[in-house]
Amino acid sequence: MRILGWVITIAFWTVVLAVFHYTLPQRDIVRVTDTYEKRIDFGENSIFWASADTGNDATTINRDVFFIQTRRADNSVMVYRNEDTGWGWPPYFKFDTSNLQAESADLKSAPETPKWGMLTHYGWRNEFFSIFPNAISIKPVEGPDVSKPIPWVNIIVLFLFAVVTYAIWVRWRRFRAARLDPAFEEIQDNLDATGDAITERKGRFQRWLNTWRS
Repeated sequence: MRILGWVITIAFWTVVLAVFHYTLPQRDIVRVTDTYEKRIDFGENSIFWASADTGNDATTINRDVFFIQTRRADNSVMVYRNEDTGWGWPPYFKFDTSNLQAESADLKSAPETPKWGMLTHYGWRNEFFSIFPNAISIKPVEGPDVSKPIPWVNIIVLFLFAVVTYAIWVRWRRFRAARLDPAFEEIQDNLDATGDAITERKGRFQRWLNTWRS
């Protein structure tokens, strides 16, 4: 039982960390190489795509999606999707997909005359499952070595989550000490008393049998 409890605990916190890592904003220093629009047929990975843009039909099984093709400061390739989040999850309330696509196109540059931008996004990139991070915003920066700002949003969200988790844990410990532990101890005492009574009866029965044998 103790091993099962540890397995459940580790699995739970792994899921929680994965959700935070996927949802919280991240920043990349990138050089935009291309922007394009592509028709996407949604399949098993549809959970990693946002809903249709605000004002469009959300019931279609395929639609056009904006993409931003970039190279990061280490020269690695990264492709971002550009979709509205609207009023859904995660709560970025993004409604400016077309504007962001225009801003990204304006930063498009060649390696000889690079233009660099700080692109804020959330999500993961997985080539096997065709998963793309979703771009939230982009702004020009002086170069690839510019310092990224302190992620205050991530710090505040994680701090609040830690406070709420600690408060729930403290209340659970108090509830367990006041209600559950005494109940479990009473059940254990009753089981022990029942076991002692059964042992005593078996002993008396055995002694009675011994009198017949003698």
